[in-house]
Amino acid sequence: MRLTSFYYRLKPFIPLRVRMLMRRHRARKILKTCDDTWPINEAAGKKPEGWAGWPEGKEFAFVLTHDVESQKGVDQVRQLAELEMRLGFRSSFNFIPEGSYTVPAELRDWLIENDFEVGVHDLHHNGRLYSSREGFRKKAKRINDHLKEWGAVGFRSGFMLRELDWLHDLDISYDASTFDTDPFEPQPDGAKTIFPFVIQNGNSSYVELPYTLPQDSTLFLTLKENSANIWKSKLAWIAEKGGLALLNLHPDYVQFQGDKPDGQTYPVAYYRGFLEYIANSYRENCWEALPKEVAQFTANSLSQPRPPKRVCMVSFSYYEMDNRVMRYAEALAARGDSVDILALRRSKDLSNEETIRGVRVIRIQDRFDKSTKGKMGHLLPVLKFIRSCSRWMKASHKAQAYDLLHIHNMPDFVVFSGRYAKRHGAKVILDIHDIVPEFYAAKFGKKAGRLTIAALKWFERASARFADHTIIANHLWRDRYSERTGTQDRCTAFINNVDSTVFVPAKSKRDDGKLIVLFPGGLQWHQGVDIAIDAFKQVHEALPQSEFHIYGDGITIDALTTQANEAGLNGIVRFFKPRGLREIAKVMANADLGVVPKRADSFGNEAYSTKIMEFMSVGVPVVISSTKVDRYYFDDSVVRFFESGNVDALASEMIDLLSHPEERQAMVKRAISYADENCWNRRKDDYFEIVDTLCDER
Repeated sequence: MRLTSFYYRLKPFIPLRVRMLMRRHRARKILKTCDDTWPINEAAGKKPEGWAGWPEGKEFAFVLTHDVESQKGVDQVRQLAELEMRLGFRSSFNFIPEGSYTVPAELRDWLIENDFEVGVHDLHHNGRLYSSREGFRKKAKRINDHLKEWGAVGFRSGFMLRELDWLHDLDISYDASTFDTDPFEPQPDGAKTIFPFVIQNGNSSYVELPYTLPQDSTLFLTLKENSANIWKSKLAWIAEKGGLALLNLHPDYVQFQGDKPDGQTYPVAYYRGFLEYIANSYRENCWEALPKEVAQFTANSLSQPRPPKRVCMVSFSYYEMDNRVMRYAEALAARGDSVDILALRRSKDLSNEETIRGVRVIRIQDRFDKSTKGKMGHLLPVLKFIRSCSRWMKASHKAQAYDLLHIHNMPDFVVFSGRYAKRHGAKVILDIHDIVPEFYAAKFGKKAGRLTIAALKWFERASARFADHTIIANHLWRDRYSERTGTQDRCTAFINNVDSTVFVPAKSKRDDGKLIVLFPGGLQWHQGVDIAIDAFKQVHEALPQSEFHIYGDGITIDALTTQANEAGLNGIVRFFKPRGLREIAKVMANADLGVVPKRADSFGNEAYSTKIMEFMSVGVPVVISSTKVDRYYFDDSVVRFFESGNVDALASEMIDLLSHPEERQAMVKRAISYADENCWNRRKDDYFEIVDTLCDER
């Protein structure tokens, strides 16, 4: 569920002039951080897999759409349409079916008779369309009634809010509620593509058409541009990349000849001049089309004959808190595959089975006590879990065979829970989150024992042989693991690429005068949280308004709590329970500084920490220890390093960043760009290729 911001809920009660002042103030701040991704994000120019080009060999497509938001807009629809007709263009007009105005049937008929298109724009346009899943289902029925009555096949939500998975409830050919890049929208995470794409869920699918030219209201009202030059420069780039140039313009804001100028409109000459420019410069090279025509072409050219896969995942973890597992499962479900996940239940308040974003989650065993001491205290719950998963998968595979099992460690031998399905045709991916022998040695130290470590390495080799392909969590481990197990030809490194649809840059909602330092994650010795607590005593002395918030649990939590109290930091160092992925993303976005203080002389030296990229993605600077793995992936331009284990060095770096907001913002800007280039959206096609190749072999 996505909720609109406080501003958008109060929008109907705020005078338009005041709203525009608020938007301009916000836009000036945003512009300082997005000049490298707006109006052009180079990454969005990549052609999608299987893209064969536009009809008749045209270089790019050009589409005009209009959202009509008020009675004034309705009154100006025909005048705007006649201007377009004189210049040889046609467009789509999207009307609000149950808004503040009535849509005359004769106006819709006139548009259709003159080869324009009519679409549905939200339901009420009040920012509450996606307030709840059940509420949307009810609204979808009414939207479908309006779609049918108007003969419309296209939809766009108000304020460009979106829950793309939910839109399968609508009887549409396309949705147009996304964009390639637009940091000025309430949901600023863009589709990062200038090409249309298919949203599929089982047998249901529709085409998503992102708008790729900045909206007129953004350019001329918010940013106070006095020409169409930004449109022209973006259009030239889209034409070069061969993408879709889609413009969204509002008749409400157009000042026609004879109208009195005001701060809420712009001269029609800006738009007319842009259309004349296209007609003179691009008409021979572009496909001028209505949105429904682009949607039909895309559906036909990008339709996927590939039958949906049936996948079972297994993870000895809490699904809703394991971002690595979630991103694989949700990516498969989003493209139409059937995904079951067998996992732990962390609370009796949670059901044994539920569907989360298209993924069927079976909580097959209740959580275990992480404070349990001794080796057997950790082993017995795992063995019980493997036995339960084996029985469940055998029964499920007999009923309907799985194509693929994607089984996550720890430990490695959880992979053997899929032995029945593998013996009867399923392919197996083993996903190594952590290398078990090294992790075990770091956890138990001298108590680990040579024989135990040797046994773990034997199980590591046996598990690798059992799997058809192995995924491992970073490149340093891949080299060691593949050599140790003989899997060089079937072992791929996937770091915990951040999910850019969850971890998005967001302005902090705090206004309490505090400086919040944050650590979210497991509380084990190798994480070095005790080092951060010692360092924070110096931070708080230098900056009394600072607090250290720790979200997580683990075997060291009691010791850390005692340490904070003995240091006189009770109430200053605060401990919180772990949060789900989407909730912790919001917590992180509200912090002033992140800290990842891993020990470089332990398992943490080569264990990649997802937290670093997550902090970067939400726009929070981060101080990290100088470990081998983090030096491999990052440099001093996007993070601040300190010598691992050095309390004074960590304190110094935290104080310096917290004391210099301009330096923090400069680092954040570079880090956001880096995270965008290395997000999950960039790697998921590589994962799909592994899955599809294995299933084709089957």
